[in-house]
Amino acid sequence: MYKSIKIASLTVALFSSLFSGFAMAEGIPMDGNPANGKQIFMNGKGPVVACMTCHGPTGWGTEAMGAPRLANLGYPYIVKQLTDLAEGRRVPQGAGAVMPYFASQLTPQERKDIAAYVNTLNTTPELSDLKDIQSSGQPVGVRYKGEILVKYGVSGKVSACVSCHGYNGRGAPPVFPVIGQQKFTYLVNQLHNWRDKSRNNDPYQMMEVIASKLTDQDILDAATYLATAPRTTDGGSDYTSFSAKTQ
Repeated sequence: MYKSIKIASLTVALFSSLFSGFAMAEGIPMDGNPANGKQIFMNGKGPVVACMTCHGPTGWGTEAMGAPRLANLGYPYIVKQLTDLAEGRRVPQGAGAVMPYFASQLTPQERKDIAAYVNTLNTTPELSDLKDIQSSGQPVGVRYKGEILVKYGVSGKVSACVSCHGYNGRGAPPVFPVIGQQKFTYLVNQLHNWRDKSRNNDPYQMMEVIASKLTDQDILDAATYLATAPRTTDGGSDYTSFSAKTQ
């Protein structure tokens, strides 16, 4: 009986947080200027270096730097991350430690402009080269185990990634970003950051709770699958369709 009540309470809390998340994301007007965003992305602005320096000219990220893919992740998500960086709610480590400064040098409108531009980038995927990563001495996971974790979760331990992020991590805009075909190194780093709470800028700490239940091997396995997960329309519309609404 107690277990049933506890599960019901958790379910209510989850749905409450999800609806709040939708309201928060939908509160970001899609009024970015992609043309100005492209100018900053490609050429920088004052002390802000060009975004493409680390994230690549197509916005697909740079594995060696741990720089994430930005292309077509969803307008509200990018606006939120840039705002969190600028206002100190997200403090990256490593090469990303420069991001709070860069984001703070952009106006709120310029952050929207960049988000609008990168959300139009729907080019040929530039996936992580897992063999190259492994040959460099970095561990990678077991892909089929990652697929099980992403699609089905682990009973009694952690829910499936697709529950929020959509099939194959295609994203569930406007709240949940695309995680499919994200850079492997970035995925691993962020899951570790969520787990050790050095990153905590998600509503209601949903990712902190989930990541706290993952082992190092779970993280490698999930990242291995997600980094190479095929784009799909299974289970609903393709995540790329949302980009048309922001152009």
